[in-house]
Amino acid sequence: MQKPSVNHKTYTVIGLMSGTSLDGIDAALIRTDGRDFVERLAFLTVPYDPTVRDALRACLGLSRDPDGRVAQAEILMTDAHTDVVKSLLALSHINADQVDLIGFHGQTVFHDPDNGFTWQIGDGAKLAYDTGIAVVNDFRTDDVKAGGQGAPLIPIYHAALASGLPKPVAILNLGGVGNVTLIDDQNNVLAFDTGPGNALINDWVRAHTGAEYDQDGKHASVGKVDGPTLSRLLQNQFFAMKPPKSLDRDAWNIGFLKGLSLEDGAATLTDFTVQSVVQAVSHMPQQPKAWYVTGGGRHNPAIMDGLRAALKAPVHDVDDLKWDGDALEAEGFAYLAVRSRLQLPLSFPTTTAVPKPMTGGRFWPSP
Repeated sequence: MQKPSVNHKTYTVIGLMSGTSLDGIDAALIRTDGRDFVERLAFLTVPYDPTVRDALRACLGLSRDPDGRVAQAEILMTDAHTDVVKSLLALSHINADQVDLIGFHGQTVFHDPDNGFTWQIGDGAKLAYDTGIAVVNDFRTDDVKAGGQGAPLIPIYHAALASGLPKPVAILNLGGVGNVTLIDDQNNVLAFDTGPGNALINDWVRAHTGAEYDQDGKHASVGKVDGPTLSRLLQNQFFAMKPPKSLDRDAWNIGFLKGLSLEDGAATLTDFTVQSVVQAVSHMPQQPKAWYVTGGGRHNPAIMDGLRAALKAPVHDVDDLKWDGDALEAEGFAYLAVRSRLQLPLSFPTTTAVPKPMTGGRFWPSP
């Protein structure tokens, strides 16, 4: 990463990410100019309290709020983000007035870009008031309204971090949904969702055991992939679509696996995630020399072993690059918040299919 330019102001920024896996809140503190310079300062992850997680889960798939549950969940999750910001400040030994901005992703409850709609709940005004720090949120709406997919948004950050890596290179993010950033040998960026990440596996394991995820891939590792079920899952038209493209968390559900054992279902869904990435390779104009995996999926040995067996290139954990794969998305939204304030593009025709490079986000000043 380059040194800060004398021509560009640097900002101290907090990024907040709550992914579709509903694991909790990731908070990262960085310094950046929103261009080529990034300095990582601190990171914190806090699991959601079960009450908050359950309230958010009850909102997934809703495109409106007839009974007020989304409004109530938004208050709970915004308060939870406030608490995490205060914890990160204490961890970093800095005061709120030393932070220029918060990039607040919010929680995606519904994503339907083909019909011009996406919804990330989270009260930016309340977060700014409660923390005393200006906030940028609602990063995706402008892109979707302009005809883009609204996702993925982190590729511009991946490209900044990967400036010194041999090209072409792929950065694969396995959160609830998977997405990939390909940076070719001319530093052009192509990005798109690959398919399911961890969300389906988590849903399956939770339904059978009450646990939040398949820790260390222990269930998948002793199960057997059900070929006919996997084939049905892979028949979805999404995989044939040309990128850029994005995916809602609920494009599939665990009802597809009815009748399978815990272990066989986990093995089938794990291989589904792997084969989704394999399908993505067919849409790449250049084959990556290496893959670097970020997000929670990299902690699952069954997924990582599957990727290494299926992809025709080395597969690494991004931590091998001294990046923090748990912090990357939170860092990315801090970086995007600065770009938003500078009116720099967040999304591009080759990352979200938006007609032209465009900025986004909504600004809430500190009180």
